[in-house]
Amino acid sequence: MSTKKYNKLFTGVSLCCAMFATSFAQAEDKVYRLKLAETWGPNTPILGETTKNMAALADSMSNGRLKITIDSANKHKAPFGVFDMVRAGQYDIGHSASYYWKGKVPNTLYFTTMPFGMTAPEQYGWFYHGEGQDLMNEVYGKFGMYSFPGGNTGVQMGGWFQKEINSLDDVKGLKIRIPGFAGEVWAKLGAKPVNIAPGDLYTALERRTVDAVEWVGPSLDIRMGFHKIAPIYYTGWHEPASELQFMVNKKKFEKLPADLQQILKTAMRTSAYDMYIQTHHESGVSWDSMKKEFPNIQVKSFPTDVIDAMRKVNGELLAERAAKDPLAKRIQESQAEYMRKARAWTEISDKAYLNSISK
Repeated sequence: MSTKKYNKLFTGVSLCCAMFATSFAQAEDKVYRLKLAETWGPNTPILGETTKNMAALADSMSNGRLKITIDSANKHKAPFGVFDMVRAGQYDIGHSASYYWKGKVPNTLYFTTMPFGMTAPEQYGWFYHGEGQDLMNEVYGKFGMYSFPGGNTGVQMGGWFQKEINSLDDVKGLKIRIPGFAGEVWAKLGAKPVNIAPGDLYTALERRTVDAVEWVGPSLDIRMGFHKIAPIYYTGWHEPASELQFMVNKKKFEKLPADLQQILKTAMRTSAYDMYIQTHHESGVSWDSMKKEFPNIQVKSFPTDVIDAMRKVNGELLAERAAKDPLAKRIQESQAEYMRKARAWTEISDKAYLNSISK
């Protein structure tokens, strides 16, 4: 090859390399912007902090290449419309609770928590190391979305009641705010469960629209003021591991570069775990102050006959769903089998430890 032709070829290759390097640098510098809609109101403690923490982590880990803006319920005006907004692409990400969508997609309810089900560590094991994440994406994938764990409250309290529940007769006609599968159990026992947006709970209880309100636990309940109008506080049975969710529009997620996809998943997973720890901390602090500052609060557990009836109805309702829907059956069997193995360890570790040192 002549020197002239070689120089021409070398110049061409150099130009291509320079163009590729410039293009790569521009791609690395490109900022991707996502919009998140949350079910919660602005500045909601813990729940709202989780979305802010996730967005901050994504920004930091991506060196500013991934920006996430958050719209609370007061802005988008649809606390229970997050599923549809993310599905339609109106928002790229949603932060909510999967069991809110059971009316339109029944199998979504399994991915928040189930009555008499797994504890938070057991459930996280199912999500991350069992079949949980795959099954959840099978359900949400049909609607053009991914769903990821979005923060756990741990065991939730049974709710704030204006009147004591002494028997199954006291359940009949009871108007209670409670979502998810537990609402179906209450209904089967004769109660009248409803789902009310978080921002309207206190007003509903104050105006006697409902007789009882189930929300979370001391970490969030005390600051809501429920104890002022419904001082009987029942322990939980229905939500042993309430996991929130990050819904992500599938098309939008897959348009992100591979590294930003991984950064987003890591930010969601880290903020979810941090919410679980924060909730446990805040519940401990609030429980301690509650006993000192609000001695009028009566902490009770539901009578044995009521719990037994709830457990029986819960099993019947699960069986009905499994008989009608093969996917529901698969999810139930997966959860039951994982809990069987994990619970044996929980019994001989955490439970045995607490029992052995209790006085």
